[in-house]
Amino acid sequence: MGKKTVTGTDINEVKRLNDKSGLTYNEAKAVLASKENNNVKSKN
Repeated sequence: MGKKTVTGTDINEVKRLNDKSGLTYNEAKAVLASKENNNVKSKN
């Protein structure tokens, strides 16, 4: 059993689930910005 918060949330379980969840908000923004920059360059 992992470390728990005062409210009983298992911190290690939350971290494990976050690792499996995919891109973070900031990672998704970076991917979209990169694609937008590529589209702008290819139109010129």
